[in-house]
Amino acid sequence: MTMAERVAELVRIRREVLDGVPAATEAQHAKGKLTARERIALLLDEGSFHEVEQLRRHRATGFGLEDRRPHTDGVITGWGEIEGRTVFVYAHDFRIFGGALGEAHATKIHKIMDMAIAAGAPLVSLNDGAGARIQEGVSALAGYGGIFQRNTRASGVIPQISVMLGPCAGGAAYSPALTDFVFMVRETSQMFITGPDVVRAVTGEEITQNGLGGADVHAETSGVAHFAYDDEETCISEVRYLITMLPSNNRSTPPPAPCDDPVDRRCERLLDLVPLDGSRPYDMREVITEIVDDGDHMEVHERWATSVITTLARLGGQVVGIVASQPQSLAGVLDIHSSEKAARFVQMCDAFSIPLVTLVDVPGFLPGVDQEHGGIIRHGAKLLYAYCTATVPRVQVILRKAYGGAYIVMDSRSIGTDVSFAWPANEIAVMGAEGAANVVFRRRIAAADDPEAVRGQLVKEYRAELMHPYYAAERGLVDDVIDPADTRSALIGALGMLRTKHAVTPTRKHGNPPM
Repeated sequence: MTMAERVAELVRIRREVLDGVPAATEAQHAKGKLTARERIALLLDEGSFHEVEQLRRHRATGFGLEDRRPHTDGVITGWGEIEGRTVFVYAHDFRIFGGALGEAHATKIHKIMDMAIAAGAPLVSLNDGAGARIQEGVSALAGYGGIFQRNTRASGVIPQISVMLGPCAGGAAYSPALTDFVFMVRETSQMFITGPDVVRAVTGEEITQNGLGGADVHAETSGVAHFAYDDEETCISEVRYLITMLPSNNRSTPPPAPCDDPVDRRCERLLDLVPLDGSRPYDMREVITEIVDDGDHMEVHERWATSVITTLARLGGQVVGIVASQPQSLAGVLDIHSSEKAARFVQMCDAFSIPLVTLVDVPGFLPGVDQEHGGIIRHGAKLLYAYCTATVPRVQVILRKAYGGAYIVMDSRSIGTDVSFAWPANEIAVMGAEGAANVVFRRRIAAADDPEAVRGQLVKEYRAELMHPYYAAERGLVDDVIDPADTRSALIGALGMLRTKHAVTPTRKHGNPPM
């Protein structure tokens, strides 16, 4: 054959690989799912994808595998760009072996993960596979081990994003769980360790795949999924947006964006948005929307552990991570799940040089036997540990109440926040005035002729003496009491001052955080 004929043969093979088997493509579309290549095209900038090992084929034998050796071996790997920035990607191709992982398949993923780590660029996995390729036995399981090891090595080094676009069962589910963010699509994606058939056989419980491990279950109940969407197009579009909020690696900072929203814009609406009465709820999302650039933010774990909000936004064009109490849910208390949610978010922000803003309106930790037996002490300590070890710029704003241990845990001055602001209605105390009066003055109240009247008077005295808005500022625990309307400009100014912050930490192999 001449070189021209060789090239023509290569072109033909590549065309067959790109086109795939029409019947398999139709079957994928019939399920309401895109093909792996269609997904990559949506994720990356047009024409930027460079495929790696497109012609790879497995070498396994037995069970008829020697007669089925399609190119790519059921996974597409490579790199491209999102908004001009390099991103690595691998996508299971359900049309080939159901996207099941074999030795060659795993080796391709290992290679692209190694390339992403070496290049210092984000890694996105588009998951749609049937788990381990049973015909290849333990070689497939070893392949998963290699993925998990690389997920762990890349943790905190490059952003890792898992996009669940089909089934993910058994050990395969642990790779997404090791990554920074998990996206899911309703109805078409599921994650579980043991499927409905195994659950039925072991426990007798009847449940569907979506009921066991669908997008809504993991977004609302388990907390495994950070985001859930109705369709693949929206999901992948949001992945692109998230990438613009993250740095390429832990040695860089998130890319800034042009900001037309005035830095000194006064937020007059905040004066009426937050009620003075600490027992009245309000939506903290409205406060965040009022403060951040153009009211735009991307909430992480929006529907799980809703008494705390974790969201990415921009202030003055710079990306920040916001942790905020949510008085609209359980009065904004910290519980087991909200402590864990906030802790993981703080760790992610610290790993990728994203400054932290903490908006505080917290009455304490949630009391109850279930919480204590479930380990609220241990889980609350996770959030405390995350803040104490964070070296990024940290700014705290106390809107209303900040009581007890929850005040300390929500990035108080005593655990290292760099700047602390408070609104004029703030109440920083060990507990609410009513509870404190009942403890401190219980004998006096009990001996009074009119206990309720005495209790009311003592509550007023306690509040006036120890809970007035300037008590903490007088003792240096708050740097300034600010007009709520100036919150945006105060935050941007403080973060600008802290941009060159350098923290010196003790030399150690690693800490031993509460688990």
